[in-house]
Amino acid sequence: MTAPRVFISYSHDSPEHKAWVLQLATDLRAAGIDASIDQWDLAPGHDVAAFMHDGINHADRVLLICTEPYVRKAESGQGGVGYERLIVTAEVIASIETKKFVPIVRANEGENKVPKHLGPRLYIDFTNDRDYRQALEHLCRELLGAPATPKPPLGENPFSALIPLTAEPPRHVGITGALDTGVPVLSSPWFEAERKLAESGM
Repeated sequence: MTAPRVFISYSHDSPEHKAWVLQLATDLRAAGIDASIDQWDLAPGHDVAAFMHDGINHADRVLLICTEPYVRKAESGQGGVGYERLIVTAEVIASIETKKFVPIVRANEGENKVPKHLGPRLYIDFTNDRDYRQALEHLCRELLGAPATPKPPLGENPFSALIPLTAEPPRHVGITGALDTGVPVLSSPWFEAERKLAESGM
């Protein structure tokens, strides 16, 4: 299996947050995931806009680290996060069911955990650092296509041997409440008797 290419989008909220993102990217690479971040792949002299554009377009999956400042910048279109929003929005519009973009929620006490342009996408919660390893495994399994609870294969119909090859046509209950005999209603003795009764009252 080819290592999935993953681009990490985040805002430079603080030195501590940058270090956290660097650790996440390092752990992903240790798990066989080709993670890319600006701290490794963006050098002085590079075109920043081209780096973000190419990183998102060429990635198999994009992780968006949704801290409260990140969401705020995405909503207001500020800086690099605002530019990346334009690229992401274009891809989401082109394929609304895409799974390419994976929100990662961390350090976000705001009402909006995920930017609105991502829609109601499920996110992976990295809020509690004590649960980091558990959340990391969840993320790695998703990126590597190895779910903890894989969907079982579809089995055979256990009743297929009990279904007859040819079934008799159903017999319907007629107007009299008895089973139909195949005689048209308008030619039946019942209809003839009812017709004569009706005519006698005219």
